[in-house]
Amino acid sequence: MKKFFSNIYVRYILLLVVGVFVGWLFFHSSESTTHKHEDDEEITKNEIWTCSMHPQIKMDKPGKCPLCAMDLILLHQNSAAQMDSDVIHFTADAAALAHVATSVVNRRQPTKEVRLYGKVQADERLLQNQVAHITGRIEKLFVSFTGEAVSKGQLLALIYSPDLITAQQELLEAAKSKQSQPAIYEAAIEKLRQWMMSEKQIIQIEQNGQVKTKFEVYANTSGVVTTKKINVGDYVSQGTGMYDIANLTKVWVLFEAYESDLPFLNVGNKVNFSLQALPGKNFNSTIRFIDPVIDPVNRVAKVRVEVDNIGGKLKPEMFVTGVVQANLNEYKNMLVIPRSSVLWTGKRSIVYVKQTESEELNFKMREIEIGPMLGNSYVVISGLVEGEEIVTDGTFSVDAAAQLEGKPSMMNN
Repeated sequence: MKKFFSNIYVRYILLLVVGVFVGWLFFHSSESTTHKHEDDEEITKNEIWTCSMHPQIKMDKPGKCPLCAMDLILLHQNSAAQMDSDVIHFTADAAALAHVATSVVNRRQPTKEVRLYGKVQADERLLQNQVAHITGRIEKLFVSFTGEAVSKGQLLALIYSPDLITAQQELLEAAKSKQSQPAIYEAAIEKLRQWMMSEKQIIQIEQNGQVKTKFEVYANTSGVVTTKKINVGDYVSQGTGMYDIANLTKVWVLFEAYESDLPFLNVGNKVNFSLQALPGKNFNSTIRFIDPVIDPVNRVAKVRVEVDNIGGKLKPEMFVTGVVQANLNEYKNMLVIPRSSVLWTGKRSIVYVKQTESEELNFKMREIEIGPMLGNSYVVISGLVEGEEIVTDGTFSVDAAAQLEGKPSMMNN
């Protein structure tokens, strides 16, 4: 009987040991799984996944965008580099999708490209107004239309003048007594000279003893007729304009410069220009004059360039596009950054500077002071140091990420 009870106690003890062991295995495994699951959740919670097309979508785990079904990308993951609350973090994939690129800030000689637009004009110093020097009637025109080329000394018109007939008769009468009354003779000759008759014509009248009824009008310059003011049969008085003649061997190119560009233009600056009418042909000259007065309507000033018109290719009223490379000596050896890197709010200029504390893509907003715009770049007055790396492409994407995360950005700081 005693032996029977001993066996029963042994069995109970064995069952108890087995039960404790099985329970330990079960609960220990469950606890480990729970801790592991909590750790995974903690890692997942530290991640933000977003859509490259819809940055307003933010998820705590990877998946599909609910708007466009694109794969979400990892936007932000907590790390030591994210201790600065103003820093924006980008993964390599997110930066590639947003086309984010950076460049190093450096110094160079600032050169501003000033683009000018204008037209070819006749040189005002080479314009001539052909006038009638006597009163009379236009009998014949030898140059009868606008645009016709004339040469100096070319016969332009014939004028019938009763006054000229009378003056010639006075000369012939005075010539008969020029030995006894030389003063009257000289007065008659001088009268014809005042009517622009040449010495050759006067001598010819005196030698022939015949009165001319028609007076020749000769061109006093070479050029092109820009305005024809008379017709056959018209009566003209002394000083009446007959033709406007422009000598086009030299022409002006008159550009219009906005007042914001005038500080960068100086007399003597080189100008490269081209014409729509002559594609592929480039011209070079220098600025000879800058109008000191601004047009009150267009807010521009005339900038004049003088050009030799070889072959007559440059014609008045042709459209011209010019470029001036102006050296800004007052900003010599200053920092110059790409225009695409600057976000301008109207009051502030913002750039995003890459943080060098880690190898990750971390950017931080910085306000800078900029100088003049140089085409596709800006001069930096203050706010950056040579050798720093800034975002030059995708700046708006970086700023949008900062706005989504509630960090300092172009709009909220």
